Amino acid sequence: MRAARLIKMVLLLQSRPSMTAAELARELEVSERTVTRDAQALSEAGVPVYADRGRAGGYRLIGGYRTRLTGLARGEAEALFLSGVPGALREMGLQDAASAARLKVSAALLPSLRDASRTAAQRFHLDAPAWFREPETPRLLPAVAEAVWDDRRVTARYRRGEREVERVLEPYGLVLKAGVWYLCARVPEDGAYRTYRIDRFSAVAAGDERFTRDEDFDLPGFWAEHSERFARSLLRTEVVVRLSPEGVRGLRWAVDAVSAREALASAGEPDGEGRVTVTLPVESEEVAHTQLRALGAEAEVLAPAGLRARFAEEAARLARLYDGAGDAASARP
Repeated sequence: MRAARLIKMVLLLQSRPSMTAAELARELEVSERTVTRDAQALSEAGVPVYADRGRAGGYRLIGGYRTRLTGLARGEAEALFLSGVPGALREMGLQDAASAARLKVSAALLPSLRDASRTAAQRFHLDAPAWFREPETPRLLPAVAEAVWDDRRVTARYRRGEREVERVLEPYGLVLKAGVWYLCARVPEDGAYRTYRIDRFSAVAAGDERFTRDEDFDLPGFWAEHSERFARSLLRTEVVVRLSPEGVRGLRWAVDAVSAREALASAGEPDGEGRVTVTLPVESEEVAHTQLRALGAEAEVLAPAGLRARFAEEAARLARLYDGAGDAASARP
C-alpha cells in the first residue's frame, strides 16, 4: 500500500512544477505528516524530492528527474478510456485505476501539455442521471463490473415480478441509461443475448470459468436495437389525433419521439384549417391522456371515442372553472 502511494507521489510531482504538502495530502488521501515522511523516504531512496520552505513553498523534483514507471497496466488503460464519466467509474470501483492512468499519462507528457487534464475538466462534465431523481448505485454493480472486465461467467439471482430466478450468464457489457445500470449478457443455455437491470439482482457469484467473447458483438448496436424493441413493445394502443401546426411541432416533446416521427411521416395533407390527422401508437389511453394534455387545444383527439369523451369532459370542467374567473378573483380579499 505504501509503495503504491510513493509511486503516486512521484508521478504527481513529475506532472506538476511543485505541490504543497496540503495538495499532496489531499491527492494521496493521507495527512500532511505522512506526506513529510513519504518525501523523506523517497529522498533516502535516491529520488531527488526537494522541499521549498516558506508560505509559497512545497515539494518538487529537481534535476529534470524522470521516472520510468509510466507504463500503463491493462486495467489502467481501459479505465482511461472511461475517464470522461467519473461517476460511472466510481460506481464500478474503477476510480483508482483511472486516477493512476491519468497520472501516468500526465507524467509522460511534455511540460507544456501537463495541464491538459485540468483544462479538459474545466470545459466538459457528464452528468448522466435524469433531473429530479436521486441516483442509487446498485449494491452488486462492482461485482458485475469485475466479471465484465475479466470475462467470467456468473451465477445470478434476479427478481422477475414476484419471484426470483437464477441464471448462469456471460456478462458482455454494462450500459448506464438515465442513471439506471443495465447488464447485457449472453445466456449459455440458449445462446441468446438479454438485458437485465442490475438493481434487480439479489445475488451475483463469479466462478473461475472464463467464457470466450464473441468479438463481433457490438454493444452500442445491441443496446440501440434493444431500446427500440423495448419502446415499441410498450406501444399497444393507437389514437387518432388532429394537430395544428403548433401541435405538429410540439408532438415529439409530448410523446415518444420515434412514435411521433413515424406518425407524422405517414400523415396526410393538411385540411382547410391547416391541421393534419395522424395515427399515433401509445402505451395506453391513460398515458395518451397525460401526454396529449400538454398540447392543449393544439391537439384534437378523434378516436378512440372514450378518450375523446374524456378530453371533452375535462375541457368542460375547465370552462366552468374559468367562466367568470376574473370577477371571482376581483371579489377575493
